[in-house]
Amino acid sequence: MAQAGRGAVLTGTRIRERRMVLGLRQAELAKRAGISASYLNLIEHNRRRIGGKLLLSLAEALQVEPSALSEGAEAALLAQLRQAAADRPEAGADLDRIEEFTGRFPGWAQLVAAQGRRLSTLERAVEVLSDRLAHDPHLAASLHEVLSTVTAIHATAEILVGEEGLEPEWRARFHRNIHEDSARLAEGARRLVEDLEEGEAAQEAGSPQEAVEGFLGAHGFHFPALELEPEADAAAQRAAVERLLEEGAGQLGSGAARLIAGRVLERYAADAAAVPLSALRAALPEGGALDPVMLGARFGVDAGRMMRRLAMLPGPMLADRGIAAPGLVACDASGTLIFRKPLDSFPLPRFGAACPLWPLFQALSRPMMPMAQVIRLAGRSEGLFLTHAIAQPSGVPVLNRDPTFEAHMLVQPSPAEASEDLPRVGVTCRICPKAGCRGRREPSIMAEAGA
Repeated sequence: MAQAGRGAVLTGTRIRERRMVLGLRQAELAKRAGISASYLNLIEHNRRRIGGKLLLSLAEALQVEPSALSEGAEAALLAQLRQAAADRPEAGADLDRIEEFTGRFPGWAQLVAAQGRRLSTLERAVEVLSDRLAHDPHLAASLHEVLSTVTAIHATAEILVGEEGLEPEWRARFHRNIHEDSARLAEGARRLVEDLEEGEAAQEAGSPQEAVEGFLGAHGFHFPALELEPEADAAAQRAAVERLLEEGAGQLGSGAARLIAGRVLERYAADAAAVPLSALRAALPEGGALDPVMLGARFGVDAGRMMRRLAMLPGPMLADRGIAAPGLVACDASGTLIFRKPLDSFPLPRFGAACPLWPLFQALSRPMMPMAQVIRLAGRSEGLFLTHAIAQPSGVPVLNRDPTFEAHMLVQPSPAEASEDLPRVGVTCRICPKAGCRGRREPSIMAEAGA
Protein backbone atom coordinates (compact mmCIF):
# COMPACT_ATOMS: atom_id res chain seq x y z
CA MET A 1 0.00 0.00 0.00
CA ALA A 2 1.56 3.28 -1.13
CA GLN A 3 2.16 5.88 1.51
CA ALA A 4 0.85 9.30 0.49
CA GLY A 5 3.05 12.38 0.69
CA ARG A 6 2.05 15.64 2.32
CA GLY A 7 0.40 16.94 -0.85
CA ALA A 8 -1.51 13.70 -1.33
CA VAL A 9 -2.64 13.77 2.29
CA LEU A 10 -4.20 17.14 1.76
CA THR A 11 -5.69 16.16 -1.59
CA GLY A 12 -7.66 13.31 -0.05
CA THR A 13 -8.82 15.49 2.81
CA ARG A 14 -9.95 18.24 0.43
CA ILE A 15 -11.86 15.77 -1.73
CA ARG A 16 -13.74 14.45 1.30
CA GLU A 17 -14.52 17.94 2.63
CA ARG A 18 -15.73 19.17 -0.76
CA ARG A 19 -17.92 16.09 -1.25
CA MET A 20 -19.54 16.63 2.13
CA VAL A 21 -20.16 20.31 1.36
CA LEU A 22 -22.01 19.27 -1.83
CA GLY A 23 -23.96 16.58 0.05
CA LEU A 24 -22.72 13.77 -2.19
CA ARG A 25 -22.52 10.18 -1.08
CA GLN A 26 -19.20 8.44 -1.55
CA ALA A 27 -20.72 5.94 -3.99
CA GLU A 28 -22.25 8.74 -6.07
CA LEU A 29 -18.97 10.65 -6.40
CA ALA A 30 -17.11 7.43 -7.24
CA LYS A 31 -19.60 6.69 -10.00
CA ARG A 32 -19.17 10.17 -11.50
CA ALA A 33 -15.40 9.81 -11.44
CA GLY A 34 -15.48 6.31 -12.91
CA ILE A 35 -13.87 4.53 -9.95
CA SER A 36 -15.06 2.16 -7.24
CA ALA A 37 -16.38 3.44 -3.93
CA SER A 38 -13.73 1.44 -2.06
CA TYR A 39 -10.94 3.11 -4.07
CA LEU A 40 -12.42 6.56 -3.40
CA ASN A 41 -12.53 5.65 0.29
CA LEU A 42 -8.79 4.95 0.22
CA ILE A 43 -8.17 8.26 -1.55
CA GLU A 44 -10.25 10.25 0.94
CA HIS A 45 -8.40 8.64 3.84
CA ASN A 46 -5.08 9.65 2.27
CA ARG A 47 -3.96 6.14 1.47
CA ARG A 48 -3.66 6.52 -2.30
CA ARG A 49 -1.97 9.14 -4.45
CA ILE A 50 -3.97 10.66 -7.28
CA GLY A 51 -3.18 12.86 -10.21
CA GLY A 52 -3.60 13.24 -13.93
CA LYS A 53 -6.92 12.17 -15.41
CA LEU A 54 -8.39 10.96 -12.12
CA LEU A 55 -7.73 14.29 -10.43
CA LEU A 56 -9.39 16.08 -13.35
CA SER A 57 -12.41 13.78 -13.17
CA LEU A 58 -12.85 14.28 -9.43
CA ALA A 59 -12.44 18.05 -9.76
CA GLU A 60 -15.10 18.14 -12.49
CA ALA A 61 -17.46 16.05 -10.38
CA LEU A 62 -16.87 18.31 -7.37
CA GLN A 63 -17.21 21.49 -9.47
CA VAL A 64 -13.82 22.95 -8.48
CA GLU A 65 -10.53 23.66 -10.18
CA PRO A 66 -8.04 20.76 -9.95
CA SER A 67 -5.59 23.09 -8.18
CA ALA A 68 -8.12 23.58 -5.37
CA LEU A 69 -7.75 19.88 -4.61
CA SER A 70 -4.04 19.43 -5.27
CA GLU A 71 -2.73 22.72 -3.84
CA GLY A 72 -5.33 23.78 -1.32
CA ALA A 73 -4.56 26.87 0.74
CA GLU A 74 -2.16 29.35 -0.76
CA ALA A 75 1.41 29.47 0.42
CA ALA A 76 0.79 32.94 1.85
CA LEU A 77 -1.87 31.60 4.20
CA LEU A 78 0.42 28.81 5.39
CA ALA A 79 3.19 31.35 5.95
CA GLN A 80 0.84 33.56 7.98
CA LEU A 81 -0.20 30.64 10.15
CA ARG A 82 3.43 29.65 10.73
CA GLN A 83 4.17 33.26 11.66
CA ALA A 84 1.26 33.29 14.12
CA ALA A 85 2.59 30.08 15.68
CA ALA A 86 6.09 31.56 15.92
CA ASP A 87 4.73 34.68 17.61
CA ARG A 88 3.01 32.57 20.28
CA PRO A 89 5.24 29.51 20.87
CA GLU A 90 3.61 28.95 24.27
CA ALA A 91 0.41 27.94 22.46
CA GLY A 92 2.10 24.74 21.28
CA ALA A 93 0.63 24.81 17.76
CA ASP A 94 1.13 21.50 15.90
CA LEU A 95 3.12 22.72 12.89
CA ASP A 96 3.33 19.23 11.42
CA ARG A 97 -0.41 19.34 10.76
CA ILE A 98 -0.72 22.93 9.61
CA GLU A 99 -1.43 21.98 5.99
CA GLU A 100 -4.05 19.46 7.07
CA PHE A 101 -5.68 22.16 9.17
CA THR A 102 -5.85 24.62 6.29
CA GLY A 103 -7.16 21.94 3.97
CA ARG A 104 -9.91 20.73 6.27
CA PHE A 105 -10.89 24.06 7.82
CA PRO A 106 -10.00 26.84 5.36
CA GLY A 107 -12.38 29.32 6.97
CA TRP A 108 -10.91 28.81 10.43
CA ALA A 109 -7.41 29.00 8.97
CA GLN A 110 -8.24 32.38 7.40
CA LEU A 111 -9.65 33.58 10.73
CA VAL A 112 -6.56 32.50 12.72
CA ALA A 113 -4.26 34.12 10.17
CA ALA A 114 -6.29 37.35 10.21
CA GLN A 115 -6.28 37.47 14.00
CA GLY A 116 -2.53 36.86 14.00
CA ARG A 117 -2.02 39.81 11.65
CA ARG A 118 -4.34 41.97 13.72
CA LEU A 119 -2.54 41.06 16.94
CA SER A 120 0.83 41.90 15.41
CA THR A 121 -0.53 45.25 14.23
CA LEU A 122 -1.90 46.06 17.67
CA GLU A 123 1.33 45.04 19.41
CA ARG A 124 3.31 47.26 17.04
CA ALA A 125 0.94 50.14 17.81
CA VAL A 126 1.49 49.59 21.53
CA GLU A 127 5.25 49.54 20.99
CA VAL A 128 5.20 52.80 19.02
CA LEU A 129 2.83 54.52 21.44
CA SER A 130 4.84 53.41 24.47
CA ASP A 131 8.02 54.66 22.85
CA ARG A 132 6.41 58.02 22.13
CA LEU A 133 4.88 58.36 25.59
CA ALA A 134 8.26 57.69 27.17
CA HIS A 135 10.45 59.85 24.95
CA ASP A 136 8.54 62.17 22.59
CA PRO A 137 9.13 65.74 23.86
CA HIS A 138 6.04 67.13 22.08
CA LEU A 139 3.74 64.52 23.56
CA ALA A 140 5.35 64.93 26.99
CA ALA A 141 4.70 68.69 26.82
CA SER A 142 1.03 68.15 25.93
CA LEU A 143 0.60 65.65 28.77
CA HIS A 144 2.30 68.02 31.23
CA GLU A 145 0.01 70.88 30.21
CA VAL A 146 -3.13 68.77 30.65
CA LEU A 147 -2.03 67.44 34.05
CA SER A 148 -0.99 70.91 35.27
CA THR A 149 -4.33 72.39 34.26
CA VAL A 150 -6.27 69.59 35.96
CA THR A 151 -4.25 70.17 39.13
CA ALA A 152 -5.00 73.92 39.02
CA ILE A 153 -8.75 73.33 38.58
CA HIS A 154 -8.76 70.81 41.42
CA ALA A 155 -6.97 73.22 43.77
CA THR A 156 -9.39 76.08 42.96
CA ALA A 157 -12.41 73.83 43.42
CA GLU A 158 -11.13 72.73 46.86
CA ILE A 159 -10.94 76.37 47.95
CA LEU A 160 -14.47 77.09 46.77
CA VAL A 161 -15.86 74.04 48.55
CA GLY A 162 -13.83 74.37 51.75
CA GLU A 163 -14.13 78.14 52.36
CA GLU A 164 -17.78 78.81 53.20
CA GLY A 165 -17.24 82.45 54.18
CA LEU A 166 -15.39 83.41 51.03
CA GLU A 167 -15.92 87.01 49.95
CA PRO A 168 -18.07 87.41 46.80
CA GLU A 169 -15.22 89.18 45.03
CA TRP A 170 -12.81 86.31 45.67
CA ARG A 171 -15.47 83.71 44.86
CA ALA A 172 -16.07 85.39 41.49
CA ARG A 173 -12.32 85.48 40.86
CA PHE A 174 -12.02 81.74 41.56
CA HIS A 175 -15.00 81.04 39.30
CA ARG A 176 -13.28 82.99 36.56
CA ASN A 177 -10.06 81.01 37.11
CA ILE A 178 -11.94 77.71 36.81
CA HIS A 179 -13.59 78.93 33.60
CA GLU A 180 -10.27 79.98 32.07
CA ASP A 181 -8.48 76.83 33.20
CA SER A 182 -11.31 74.69 31.82
CA ALA A 183 -10.93 76.35 28.42
CA ARG A 184 -7.18 75.77 28.58
CA LEU A 185 -7.77 72.12 29.55
CA ALA A 186 -10.13 71.60 26.62
CA GLU A 187 -7.56 73.05 24.23
CA GLY A 188 -4.73 70.98 25.72
CA ALA A 189 -6.81 67.81 25.55
CA ARG A 190 -7.65 68.54 21.91
CA ARG A 191 -3.95 68.93 21.04
CA LEU A 192 -3.11 65.76 22.95
CA VAL A 193 -5.72 63.76 21.03
CA GLU A 194 -4.44 65.19 17.75
CA ASP A 195 -0.89 64.20 18.66
CA LEU A 196 -1.97 60.67 19.49
CA GLU A 197 -4.11 60.27 16.37
CA GLU A 198 -1.44 61.75 14.16
CA GLY A 199 0.72 58.69 14.64
CA GLU A 200 4.43 58.27 14.21
CA ALA A 201 4.47 58.56 10.42
CA ALA A 202 2.67 61.90 10.28
CA GLN A 203 4.31 63.42 13.35
CA GLU A 204 6.40 66.47 12.76
CA ALA A 205 10.08 65.76 13.23
CA GLY A 206 11.01 66.54 16.81
CA SER A 207 14.77 66.87 16.30
CA PRO A 208 17.23 67.80 13.54
CA GLN A 209 18.29 64.16 13.24
CA GLU A 210 14.70 63.08 12.66
CA ALA A 211 14.32 65.75 9.99
CA VAL A 212 17.45 64.44 8.27
CA GLU A 213 16.19 60.85 8.43
CA GLY A 214 12.90 61.96 6.89
CA PHE A 215 14.84 63.71 4.14
CA LEU A 216 16.94 60.61 3.44
CA GLY A 217 13.89 58.35 3.52
CA ALA A 218 12.06 60.56 1.03
CA HIS A 219 14.93 59.91 -1.40
CA GLY A 220 15.00 56.17 -0.69
CA PHE A 221 18.48 56.66 0.87
CA HIS A 222 19.87 56.93 -2.67
CA PHE A 223 21.05 60.09 -4.46
CA PRO A 224 21.81 59.67 -8.18
CA ALA A 225 23.10 63.26 -8.26
CA LEU A 226 26.00 62.20 -6.02
CA GLU A 227 26.91 59.16 -8.13
CA LEU A 228 29.58 61.16 -9.93
CA GLU A 229 32.27 59.84 -12.19
CA PRO A 230 35.45 58.72 -10.35
CA GLU A 231 37.42 61.60 -11.87
CA ALA A 232 35.02 64.24 -10.48
CA ASP A 233 36.84 66.69 -8.21
CA ALA A 234 35.90 67.85 -4.71
CA ALA A 235 34.36 71.06 -6.07
CA ALA A 236 31.88 69.08 -8.17
CA GLN A 237 30.95 66.97 -5.15
CA ARG A 238 30.35 70.05 -3.00
CA ALA A 239 28.24 71.66 -5.72
CA ALA A 240 26.06 68.53 -5.99
CA VAL A 241 25.62 68.42 -2.22
CA GLU A 242 24.63 72.09 -2.09
CA ARG A 243 22.00 71.60 -4.79
CA LEU A 244 20.44 68.74 -2.84
CA LEU A 245 20.44 70.79 0.36
CA GLU A 246 18.74 73.68 -1.42
CA GLU A 247 16.09 71.39 -2.88
CA GLY A 248 15.44 69.86 0.55
CA ALA A 249 15.51 73.11 2.52
CA GLY A 250 11.78 73.00 3.21
CA GLN A 251 11.91 69.47 4.54
CA LEU A 252 15.09 69.92 6.56
CA GLY A 253 13.87 73.14 8.16
CA SER A 254 16.45 74.13 10.76
CA GLY A 255 20.08 75.05 10.24
CA ALA A 256 21.10 72.17 12.50
CA ALA A 257 19.27 69.67 10.30
CA ARG A 258 20.85 71.18 7.22
CA LEU A 259 24.31 70.86 8.80
CA ILE A 260 23.77 67.18 9.68
CA ALA A 261 22.33 66.44 6.24
CA GLY A 262 25.31 68.16 4.62
CA ARG A 263 27.71 65.88 6.49
CA VAL A 264 25.75 62.78 5.50
CA LEU A 265 25.65 63.82 1.84
CA GLU A 266 29.34 64.74 1.78
CA ARG A 267 30.19 61.31 3.18
CA TYR A 268 27.84 59.73 0.62
CA ALA A 269 29.66 61.53 -2.20
CA ALA A 270 33.05 60.42 -0.87
CA ASP A 271 31.83 56.82 -0.56
CA ALA A 272 30.45 56.92 -4.12
CA ALA A 273 33.76 58.23 -5.45
CA ALA A 274 35.69 55.48 -3.67
CA VAL A 275 33.29 52.73 -4.79
CA PRO A 276 31.73 53.66 -8.16
CA LEU A 277 28.18 52.46 -8.69
CA SER A 278 28.86 50.69 -11.98
CA ALA A 279 31.77 48.71 -10.53
CA LEU A 280 29.81 47.81 -7.40
CA ARG A 281 26.85 46.66 -9.48
CA ALA A 282 29.12 44.24 -11.34
CA ALA A 283 30.55 42.92 -8.07
CA LEU A 284 27.21 42.16 -6.41
CA PRO A 285 26.46 38.45 -5.87
CA GLU A 286 23.51 36.68 -7.46
CA GLY A 287 21.08 36.28 -4.58
CA GLY A 288 22.04 35.51 -1.00
CA ALA A 289 23.51 37.93 1.50
CA LEU A 290 25.92 40.81 1.08
CA ASP A 291 29.40 40.54 2.62
CA PRO A 292 30.70 44.07 3.27
CA VAL A 293 34.09 42.82 4.51
CA MET A 294 34.77 40.82 1.36
CA LEU A 295 33.50 43.57 -0.93
CA GLY A 296 35.47 46.17 1.01
CA ALA A 297 38.67 44.20 0.52
CA ARG A 298 37.91 43.89 -3.19
CA PHE A 299 37.57 47.66 -3.58
CA GLY A 300 40.30 48.55 -1.09
CA VAL A 301 37.99 50.36 1.33
CA ASP A 302 37.18 49.79 5.00
CA ALA A 303 34.17 47.73 6.07
CA GLY A 304 32.28 50.72 7.49
CA ARG A 305 32.43 52.57 4.18
CA MET A 306 31.28 49.49 2.30
CA MET A 307 28.37 49.03 4.73
CA ARG A 308 27.24 52.60 4.06
CA ARG A 309 27.63 52.08 0.32
CA LEU A 310 25.58 48.89 0.31
CA ALA A 311 22.84 50.44 2.45
CA MET A 312 22.51 53.34 -0.01
CA LEU A 313 22.16 51.23 -3.16
CA PRO A 314 18.88 51.60 -5.07
CA GLY A 315 16.33 48.92 -4.31
CA PRO A 316 15.71 47.88 -7.95
CA MET A 317 19.43 47.19 -8.45
CA LEU A 318 19.46 44.80 -5.50
CA ALA A 319 16.12 43.24 -6.47
CA ASP A 320 17.49 42.45 -9.93
CA ARG A 321 20.15 40.32 -8.23
CA GLY A 322 17.68 38.69 -5.86
CA ILE A 323 19.10 40.53 -2.85
CA ALA A 324 16.97 41.98 -0.05
CA ALA A 325 17.74 45.63 0.65
CA PRO A 326 19.75 45.84 3.91
CA GLY A 327 19.26 48.15 6.85
CA LEU A 328 22.02 50.16 8.49
CA VAL A 329 22.49 51.65 11.92
CA ALA A 330 25.48 53.61 13.22
CA CYS A 331 26.42 54.95 16.65
CA ASP A 332 29.13 57.11 18.14
CA ALA A 333 31.43 56.09 21.00
CA SER A 334 28.71 56.85 23.58
CA GLY A 335 26.37 54.33 21.96
CA THR A 336 24.02 57.05 20.72
CA LEU A 337 22.44 56.20 17.39
CA ILE A 338 23.57 58.72 14.78
CA PHE A 339 22.23 57.05 11.63
CA ARG A 340 19.25 54.78 11.02
CA LYS A 341 18.05 53.08 7.87
CA PRO A 342 15.49 50.57 9.17
CA LEU A 343 14.17 47.32 7.75
CA ASP A 344 10.42 46.69 7.92
CA SER A 345 11.11 43.46 9.80
CA PHE A 346 13.84 44.95 12.03
CA PRO A 347 12.44 48.17 13.54
CA LEU A 348 14.85 50.69 15.01
CA PRO A 349 13.97 52.80 18.06
CA ARG A 350 13.00 56.34 17.24
CA PHE A 351 13.45 57.53 20.80
CA GLY A 352 15.60 56.30 23.64
CA ALA A 353 18.39 53.74 23.72
CA ALA A 354 18.59 50.60 21.62
CA CYS A 355 19.15 47.03 22.81
CA PRO A 356 22.63 46.80 24.39
CA LEU A 357 23.02 43.26 23.02
CA TRP A 358 23.20 44.40 19.40
CA PRO A 359 26.50 43.50 17.69
CA LEU A 360 26.74 47.23 16.94
CA PHE A 361 27.63 47.92 20.56
CA GLN A 362 29.72 44.80 20.99
CA ALA A 363 31.90 46.12 18.15
CA LEU A 364 32.78 49.20 20.24
CA SER A 365 34.62 46.95 22.70
CA ARG A 366 36.56 45.34 19.84
CA PRO A 367 37.75 48.24 17.70
CA MET A 368 38.80 47.50 14.11
CA MET A 369 37.60 43.89 14.34
CA PRO A 370 34.86 43.08 11.78
CA MET A 371 32.09 40.91 13.22
CA ALA A 372 29.47 38.76 11.50
CA GLN A 373 26.67 37.26 13.57
CA VAL A 374 23.21 35.81 13.02
CA ILE A 375 20.75 37.05 15.64
CA ARG A 376 17.15 36.31 16.52
CA LEU A 377 14.89 39.32 17.08
CA ALA A 378 12.75 38.96 20.19
CA GLY A 379 9.19 40.18 19.88
CA ARG A 380 6.42 39.88 17.34
CA SER A 381 8.21 38.19 14.46
CA GLU A 382 11.15 36.27 15.99
CA GLY A 383 12.94 36.89 12.68
CA LEU A 384 16.52 35.86 11.98
CA PHE A 385 18.99 38.49 10.76
CA LEU A 386 22.56 38.42 9.54
CA THR A 387 24.52 41.33 10.97
CA HIS A 388 27.93 42.71 10.09
CA ALA A 389 29.42 45.21 12.53
CA ILE A 390 32.66 47.10 12.99
CA ALA A 391 33.94 50.02 15.09
CA GLN A 392 36.46 52.32 13.44
CA PRO A 393 38.09 55.68 14.17
CA SER A 394 36.19 58.63 12.72
CA GLY A 395 37.83 61.61 11.14
CA VAL A 396 41.47 62.23 10.32
CA PRO A 397 44.05 60.84 12.82
CA VAL A 398 45.76 63.51 14.93
CA LEU A 399 49.19 63.03 16.47
CA ASN A 400 49.15 62.18 20.21
CA ARG A 401 45.36 62.31 20.38
CA ASP A 402 43.07 59.36 21.11
CA PRO A 403 40.78 58.59 18.17
CA THR A 404 37.02 58.96 18.35
CA PHE A 405 35.26 55.77 17.33
CA GLU A 406 31.99 55.14 15.60
CA ALA A 407 30.38 51.78 14.82
CA HIS A 408 28.32 50.56 11.87
CA MET A 409 25.99 47.56 11.68
CA LEU A 410 24.54 46.24 8.42
CA VAL A 411 21.36 44.18 8.93
CA GLN A 412 19.99 41.66 6.41
CA PRO A 413 17.35 38.91 6.58
CA SER A 414 19.29 35.76 7.38
CA PRO A 415 19.29 32.72 5.10
CA ALA A 416 20.37 30.58 8.06
CA GLU A 417 18.14 27.98 9.64
CA ALA A 418 16.65 28.65 13.06
CA SER A 419 18.76 27.48 15.98
CA GLU A 420 18.24 27.58 19.70
CA ASP A 421 21.85 28.72 20.13
CA LEU A 422 21.36 32.01 18.29
CA PRO A 423 21.61 35.12 20.47
CA ARG A 424 18.21 36.74 21.03
CA VAL A 425 18.12 40.54 21.02
CA GLY A 426 15.39 43.15 21.21
CA VAL A 427 14.70 46.64 19.90
CA THR A 428 14.58 48.55 23.18
CA CYS A 429 14.17 47.34 26.76
CA ARG A 430 10.80 49.07 27.07
CA ILE A 431 9.14 46.89 24.44
CA CYS A 432 11.31 43.74 24.54
CA PRO A 433 9.59 40.55 25.81
CA LYS A 434 12.84 38.66 26.44
CA ALA A 435 12.86 37.19 29.94
CA GLY A 436 15.93 37.14 32.20
CA CYS A 437 17.98 39.44 29.97
CA ARG A 438 21.38 40.38 31.37
CA GLY A 439 21.29 43.71 29.53
CA ARG A 440 17.85 44.90 30.62
CA ARG A 441 17.72 48.50 31.87
CA GLU A 442 14.01 48.82 32.62
CA PRO A 443 10.89 46.60 32.83
CA SER A 444 9.10 45.79 29.59
CA ILE A 445 5.44 46.43 28.89
CA MET A 446 5.57 43.50 26.44
CA ALA A 447 6.85 40.91 28.98
CA GLU A 448 6.08 37.33 28.17
CA ALA A 449 3.61 35.46 30.34
CA GLY A 450 5.31 34.13 33.41
CA ALA A 451 8.49 36.13 32.77
